[in-house]
Amino acid sequence: MAFAKRLTGRSATSGAWATSAALRVKDLVFPLDRVTIARMAICGIFGSAIALILVYKPDATRVRKPDPNPPVARLLGKPLPMKGSDDETLNAARGIVRAYISQPVLLDVPGGVAEKRTRADLGARIDNERLAALVLDLRDPESPMRRAHEQVAKGRELDVPLPVVADEKRALSAMMQVKDAIDKEPIDARLDLEHKRVLADEVGRRLDVYQTLARLDQALIKGDEKITASVTFIPATRTADSIKNVVIDDVLGYFETKYAKDLKHEARSYNLRLAASHLDGHVIFPGETFDFNDVVGPRNEANGYRVAPVIASGELVDGIGGGTCQVAGTLHGAAYFSGLDIVERHPHTRPSFYIKMGMDATVVYPTITLKLRNPFTFPIVLHETVEDGFVHAEILGPKRTRDVTFVRKVNDVVPFQERDVQDPKVPKGERMLAQRGIPGFKITRYRILRDGSFAVRERSQDVYPPTQQIWKVGLGEADPKWISHDDEHPEYVADEYLQISQGPDIHDPRGHAPPMGGSTVETRVAGKYGTHGWTIREGFAKAQKGSHSSAGAGDDDRPGVD
Repeated sequence: MAFAKRLTGRSATSGAWATSAALRVKDLVFPLDRVTIARMAICGIFGSAIALILVYKPDATRVRKPDPNPPVARLLGKPLPMKGSDDETLNAARGIVRAYISQPVLLDVPGGVAEKRTRADLGARIDNERLAALVLDLRDPESPMRRAHEQVAKGRELDVPLPVVADEKRALSAMMQVKDAIDKEPIDARLDLEHKRVLADEVGRRLDVYQTLARLDQALIKGDEKITASVTFIPATRTADSIKNVVIDDVLGYFETKYAKDLKHEARSYNLRLAASHLDGHVIFPGETFDFNDVVGPRNEANGYRVAPVIASGELVDGIGGGTCQVAGTLHGAAYFSGLDIVERHPHTRPSFYIKMGMDATVVYPTITLKLRNPFTFPIVLHETVEDGFVHAEILGPKRTRDVTFVRKVNDVVPFQERDVQDPKVPKGERMLAQRGIPGFKITRYRILRDGSFAVRERSQDVYPPTQQIWKVGLGEADPKWISHDDEHPEYVADEYLQISQGPDIHDPRGHAPPMGGSTVETRVAGKYGTHGWTIREGFAKAQKGSHSSAGAGDDDRPGVD
């Protein structure tokens, strides 16, 4: 009451303060009477008390009176020693928490295999500062914790809060590792053409990292031994039901390339089969666009691919997944002759020996791809096999009605440059052809599609930059037994004019019975680029040791390693 009297102006000094306060608040509509001022004082007292409790931190240096009746305290259900010293209680509490975070928890994955990780692995750590403060509060009879317990739960056990926090960086890093294990791409249903059956689709899943982290935080606080991961399910694009009635009575278009199947090229042959296995039986619905990179996926060690030669900036180098371009190029040829829309296709930076110039297609995951669109009113099926030295691709569907003609004309040729590279491994006075040069080509391509009386002609151009010819010049000691191992690729030859027609109305002049999809007939005009020795005749290269233009079949259709 004395404090209230002072505020209401019963002393001369405070009366002036009350009067001026009343005047100041007069404009705020309500009068500042005695009751109001008293209420304000009481609220101030309680507010100060609450603030004191919230910000209270025990003073470790303060001498506390002996605690004759300490409560029974438990942390995570385990008793804490209260009769000994502060250090004994703190060490016991720390041991309990340390054991807690080292125990495994089960991360339940809906639709997948559960992951078991320790709480520490998931980012849990002891909040040592808070733990020490809790112990001091626990052992201090005058602490807010003890006073509140005496008032509310006197005589009952005191449960100490769990002093565990999540290390954000460590928890995020751990959850990203879990995500790698949990995430799964959906698998589309496809046709098993060999056994004539439908392979079922599989639903994919994605871990929601931040939602799962939020659940982890709650589990750490509650002491839960199981966390349910937050997972989003991704349905397959094509289900087994959607493709079970696809008609594959005929071949709408086909194409074939050769590959070297000797032991030297074993890794490349393996990559060919692996990439083709992702395509075989894949269904493309009407109007749908097929993306080679999306269907085949990354070409890396994790997906089983091996090191084999690849083209990089016009030169052959070792790389993961070498050979995939041949699978893409062979598929492009089949799609071209079936009349599919070629939405996106990129030629190589140099002509490839395994496929005719103008029919190749380079692919690099994830940047460069091959895209094909199904223009028909019915689904089509990809069929690609790798066996006996041949990569064979077909587009399957109902009865074929289209004839397709491919025409290629060489418009210009650009000479290649020659470069000498000194090499101490080559004896002095010797030269070795490290990379055979290939001239650059500028070509025009035409595609003529005929379906009954209806015909369409398409025109496009390709440019292949010249590939530098590289010689290794000897700097080493003379070696009479040394043998030059020149680049095994022969001189590149290309018919100046090439025409290939394929379809049900194409007649083979040799009288051979047409295969499914119709006959394929080629017309060639070698011109000045289509016979061996032309690079020397045109002055592109000099006839000298190592510059042999050895044989092979004409027009870039030999099995090679590009």
